[in-house]
Amino acid sequence: MFPKAALIALSYLAIVSAQQVGTLTTETHPSLPWYKCTTAGGCVSQAGEVTIDANWRWTHSTSGSTNCYTGNTWDATLCPDDVTCAANCALDGADYASTYGVTVSGDALTLQLVTQSSQKNVGSRLYLMSSDTEYEIFKLVNQEFTFDVDVSNLPCGLNGALYFSEMDADGGMAKYPTNKAGAKYGTGYCDSQCPQDLKFIAGQANVAGWTPDSNSANSGTGNNGACCNEMDIWEANSISAAVTPHPCSGDGLQVCSASAGTCSSSGRYDTVCDPDGCDFNSYRMGDTSFYGPGLTVDTTQKFTVVTQFISSDGTATGDLTEIRRIYVQNGVVIQNSFVNVPGITANTYNSITEPLCDAQKAAFGDQTAFQSKGGLTQMGVAGKNGMVLVLSIWDDYSVDMLWLDSDYPTTANATAPGVARGTCATTSGVPATVEADTPNA
Repeated sequence: MFPKAALIALSYLAIVSAQQVGTLTTETHPSLPWYKCTTAGGCVSQAGEVTIDANWRWTHSTSGSTNCYTGNTWDATLCPDDVTCAANCALDGADYASTYGVTVSGDALTLQLVTQSSQKNVGSRLYLMSSDTEYEIFKLVNQEFTFDVDVSNLPCGLNGALYFSEMDADGGMAKYPTNKAGAKYGTGYCDSQCPQDLKFIAGQANVAGWTPDSNSANSGTGNNGACCNEMDIWEANSISAAVTPHPCSGDGLQVCSASAGTCSSSGRYDTVCDPDGCDFNSYRMGDTSFYGPGLTVDTTQKFTVVTQFISSDGTATGDLTEIRRIYVQNGVVIQNSFVNVPGITANTYNSITEPLCDAQKAAFGDQTAFQSKGGLTQMGVAGKNGMVLVLSIWDDYSVDMLWLDSDYPTTANATAPGVARGTCATTSGVPATVEADTPNA
């Protein structure tokens, strides 16, 4: 559940694009109210709604109901190339509850991992809308973002995520005229991993070089990927949680190309984005008693997550210099845990700052892509440009979510700084097992 998202001004206390539009299923966005708060006006309800990402939608011929994409393969006749496919294929409306397990009750959004209708659906990715045709744009610097969450049913291997990506408000329709679907149909996605599993990017299909995944019946990767700044407010299950800024050297959607060597398939650090980020996972940062079942932040119960974006001069135009995390549970305010790992001065850092990120990368021996892509300053630029709120639940067909809740890399010494990220076994998180054992998570 992701209820009661609120954006509070601190100074007052406060792409991927797809193609044609189908007409076989009416698109009706679930309503999701949220709250905008200031000291002067209090909290005022906003009439929001959500839409599901284009990748989850039925894609069929514009002239009928022939699938353009079945399983993890494109139809060779409808989709011989990127441009022709975009012209021949349409995105259709969604049945949110029955097909995707997405339901809303009041101001609470629930995402179910597995939904079985005519076909099996796994996970979902949704965006908050300001209207029927545009995403809500959040400007984060000198603001506070707050939400309630219940992760009690999310075991090892699952990720209930809430984050911001620097997407276009209209889903890319203005920039890419071949995109007729726009934000209403969940187009325009991008993130710091430069995902190549997206079916449509920048108004064209991603058919060229498409390779079906060997371990997933529904996914594959194409030649192109969609890169942009990403601010991970919340990547979590009941065992571990992380807050992570991921800057990119540039603004908005940037399309990478595997054939040109600019996507992560060519090399993890060969893109314009920082794939690792500067993460704050309390367990990884040395406090193993802070977050989890029965711990300081008790994940068997609902709690509130507060994230503050502190600027250099206390205004919304200043540079982003710090990201603070606070929790509230059962009426008690819980300050974030302090870092306690060898190589970093103990009890000095409990928020994300440039000095912490420098110390973390050195202590863990990690790559310094965060710094080379602009660090917090560039993350702040994206935050001032405006970003789209993304809500998702997913399991990990690449590395079983071990990077979040277990020892990772699995080949490293588990006692080395930065390797242990949670208590889950390195054999946990296998999608087939997770989906079979906890389909209702």
